[in-house]
Amino acid sequence: MRGYSQIVIEANQAAETTLGVELGAICIKLKHPVQKVSESLNISRQTVYDWFSGKANPTRLKKDEVKQLIRELSKNIKV
Repeated sequence: MRGYSQIVIEANQAAETTLGVELGAICIKLKHPVQKVSESLNISRQTVYDWFSGKANPTRLKKDEVKQLIRELSKNIKV
């Protein structure tokens, strides 16, 4: 499994906080693959990268699914 590139990490850190950027920060921290996010939300990997960088935002139809995924992933973050 490949990790996140420095470009993706920096784009995520520089982006204004949105639901997609928040998901990106969690995925980067946990090294949770974009492919898994893409599959679980039934969207393209490019869309996931666009969310992570703040270039795009989840649609109204996807927001609840994204919030649920954030909740699930957040359980794995060690404080």
